[in-house]
Amino acid sequence: MLDQLNRINLLYDIYAPLLTERQQEVLQLYFYDNYSLGEIALEYSISRQAVYDLIRRALGSIEKFEQKLGLYRLFNDQQDLLAEADRLLDNEKLDSEDLERMKNIVSALRSSSER
Repeated sequence: MLDQLNRINLLYDIYAPLLTERQQEVLQLYFYDNYSLGEIALEYSISRQAVYDLIRRALGSIEKFEQKLGLYRLFNDQQDLLAEADRLLDNEKLDSEDLERMKNIVSALRSSSER
């Protein structure tokens, strides 16, 4: 559940500018400000069902953006490579195999940022 919420928050951070202003506002209230469906409905003078539908449509749009653009996946891949590089650098002495892996990590990060 927490992983899913973190994923939604990251997807929102990446793709929010591609959503309508109202979608941005409602997702902000629901996921960041922890408003209930009822509270959002009162704020916008719409039904709870309309709020629910708006949230579902906005999340669906975000998922479609991710399928097409893959920025969340790219971010996670880069974070994994950076974590591996950190682990390698924590060693007091790097052997030739570790140095080669570090070169591969740097190369992968460079190529991913050029996409």
